[in-house]
Amino acid sequence: MMYPWLWRHLPGPVWVRVGTLTLAAVGLLALCFLWLFPAIAPLMPFNNTTVGGAQ
Repeated sequence: MMYPWLWRHLPGPVWVRVGTLTLAAVGLLALCFLWLFPAIAPLMPFNNTTVGGAQ
């Protein structure tokens, strides 16, 4: 139900709406990959691996 609401509330013709949503999606992905994921990476349990460490 979020997408129809968002589409109705964006201003401009269809091409402006598509561009706005594309820029928002790219910005959100950049935010996640540049700040969010590196911030939570040390808290993830799969960082403590022992492959190749035990002999």
